[in-house]
Amino acid sequence: MKLPGSVKNFISIIGASIALISFIIIVVLFVASVLFDLGSSYIGIFIYIVLPIGLLIGLILIPIGMIRYKRRQRTVVKGKNEWPVIDFNILSVRNAALIFIAGTIVFLIITSIGSFEAYHLTESNEFCGKLCHQVMEPQYTAYHESSHERVDCVDCHVGSGAGWYVKSKLSGLYQVYSVVFKKYPQPIPTPITSLRPARETCEECHWTEKFYDQKIKNKKSYLADENTTEWDIQLLMKTNATYSAHGLQEGIHWHINPDVKIEYKVSPDDRSNIPWVKYTNLKTGETHIYTDETNVVEPGLDSLELRVMDCIDCHNRPSHNFKTPANFVDDLITAGDISIKLPDIKVVAMDVLNTEYDNTDSAMVTISAYMKEYYEIMYPEVLENDQEVLDNAIASIQDGFKKNIFPEMKVNWKVYPVHMGHLETNGCYRCHNDKHKTKEGRAISRDCNLCHNIFAQGTVDQMEYAVAGQSLEFKHPVDINNEWEKTFCADCHFSLY
Repeated sequence: MKLPGSVKNFISIIGASIALISFIIIVVLFVASVLFDLGSSYIGIFIYIVLPIGLLIGLILIPIGMIRYKRRQRTVVKGKNEWPVIDFNILSVRNAALIFIAGTIVFLIITSIGSFEAYHLTESNEFCGKLCHQVMEPQYTAYHESSHERVDCVDCHVGSGAGWYVKSKLSGLYQVYSVVFKKYPQPIPTPITSLRPARETCEECHWTEKFYDQKIKNKKSYLADENTTEWDIQLLMKTNATYSAHGLQEGIHWHINPDVKIEYKVSPDDRSNIPWVKYTNLKTGETHIYTDETNVVEPGLDSLELRVMDCIDCHNRPSHNFKTPANFVDDLITAGDISIKLPDIKVVAMDVLNTEYDNTDSAMVTISAYMKEYYEIMYPEVLENDQEVLDNAIASIQDGFKKNIFPEMKVNWKVYPVHMGHLETNGCYRCHNDKHKTKEGRAISRDCNLCHNIFAQGTVDQMEYAVAGQSLEFKHPVDINNEWEKTFCADCHFSLY
């Protein structure tokens, strides 16, 4: 096919070659991905992002080469450069125009499809969790263990609207740079300041007008003794009023009552310390300001961020919760994956899991070796009679470790505190500690029964039950002389775990 002479230059030929090769590879990979169901985010990146960029660069080089060639061949008339002449009576011009028009149409179609697929690819959970494998492995693993596993990452981290979409992509560019040049922190900090308000994301599903009934919660725990003694507790969680018809007049979710506004002051990088709280009744205008005078903040309260309380202030780890060893070992025992036939199993598990490891591989080796050595020395009969039971326990503890502790990224339950509850972190006690008081002496109560009633507690053979309509006073599984009434749970439990 006859083409203009200006096409026959090194730059244009190189550009055409790059464009053609990129196009062929795109077609081959696309067909292969469809025929062989290759759903990896990596192949998607090449098909819809990397190779199209190469195709575009190649196409741009073609006219650049032609212009450069023309400038070299151009004659100067009356001191001015001649404009190129487009004459469709010339066969080579017609051929070039035909190729350009057909190529442009094909390119626009491919670009439209590619842009659409690239959008969905970059919005996919696999793209978010697997592309930067080591960096995002802790969050991606915890996400699959959460109740939000079927909620797309972007629904919470981006939400709807073009503005936040653009903002997320710009942020993503910096994240790619950080990963490529290993500039990312370990562990990845919680995006406290960059997340959208819960009312724009969480409340798209969990709308505040929906009243959630009170809920019975049964929890099995196991003591670190020779028999791994089971300790059960049954709680009535007061998420709502006693009767749903009363709405959000009382209970845990009273904090998001649309007739009430709760504001607090906190340092912008860490919301675990709250020295100032303001309550406003939006119907009556009644206000109360509570200040913890024992909590001295430098350089002063006026320097702190003022926030309106929303869901995420308590439910701060809804999809990326890393359990303490005590909790996930209790769950594994309850599920039957670890047998309490093994003496001291909770003791051994806590010892080996509360050790710091450089990487996951060394942790796996140490867990197995330590547990086998322990039972070989202390209970050799276990190796003789219950080897399979011990092997199952080792495998389960290793699995629990890999789902909750990530040495390579320095991630564990301590670096991502959970504010819902008060056992391992202060959570509720950030405000409900009897220390936040108004000038008149009105305090934010620490009374346990504000949030839950205990219906039953104790060991299996010595369970204590509440009389109908009443609740039990909490009894600590280990006798600590009622120290739990004066000390916050996390003061002991955080260091224990």
